[in-house]
Amino acid sequence: MTIDTGTKYDCIVIGGGIAGLQGAIQLGRYKHRTLIIDKGVGRSTLCRSYHNVLGWPDGVSGTELRRLGRQHAEQLEVQFMEDEVVRLLRSEDGFVAETKSGGDKLATATILLATGIMDRYPNLPGLERCFGLTVYVCPDCDGYEVSGKQTIVMGAGNVGASMALTLRYWTEQLTYINHEPGISRISTDVREQLADQDITLIEQPITEVLASEAGEFHGVRLQDGQMVEGERGFIAFGGNEVQSGLAAQLGLERLENRHIVTDPRSKMTNVPGVWAAGDVGVHAEQVTIAMGEGSQAAIWIHKELLKRGSKTLHSCGTT
Repeated sequence: MTIDTGTKYDCIVIGGGIAGLQGAIQLGRYKHRTLIIDKGVGRSTLCRSYHNVLGWPDGVSGTELRRLGRQHAEQLEVQFMEDEVVRLLRSEDGFVAETKSGGDKLATATILLATGIMDRYPNLPGLERCFGLTVYVCPDCDGYEVSGKQTIVMGAGNVGASMALTLRYWTEQLTYINHEPGISRISTDVREQLADQDITLIEQPITEVLASEAGEFHGVRLQDGQMVEGERGFIAFGGNEVQSGLAAQLGLERLENRHIVTDPRSKMTNVPGVWAAGDVGVHAEQVTIAMGEGSQAAIWIHKELLKRGSKTLHSCGTT
């Protein structure tokens, strides 16, 4: 669909992941003029299978959800732009978004920030092809998948150790590999907890994830050449990037960890006209929650646009 840069949008959704797509679908069903600006890479593009989504008992990949979500949104006349918003400005009656390409200044009455987070992990051969299939990041989403299986936690310091201790709920066969032993140290009390839970601790960098082309995890190779066998893996390196830099430009309230603070009922931020949904907010890192927050935000964006008497509402017969 052609982007009309001379048009003022009812809402610009920044981020085309799960929360952003669900919000745009809801806005499209209200017949609001909606634009999604997405750079095409995010957490959902890495996950090859979500296992805890209603209606997908055998799992569904992030790319498939995004494909279906975009198809759904386009049927509702939601527009898409593959680009990255680098600057947000307030205008007399809304906001202006400037993109990385430099050619577009897009006016909008409201904004939905759905920029998410990105996990920190080392560039290990074989790792990414396992994400969501046999290597996971969220115990609430996928702890069940390691039930009774030999599981290797690849992580850093106390963060990785905490993940291993959490996974003890599902399996007794646990090895924690501290990939950054010289940088990320494990405290004495946490070491004692690992020992008490019979979790094997290895402190040595990983050089390779042993995996099939289909994403079957078989273990890791360590710096000294040793191979550690496993059936499932988890990563927990800490330092994940909360992608809320645009929020700072508009003066949105953020926590110390950079997550955006929103009203729990409406998902609106402290800046009128700006909402946030999904992992960029105070989050649970659940795809289903991201969906819900996207819809929740869109409902309240609609209420606000009705209150303002948005000019573009003529498309659904509302004045």
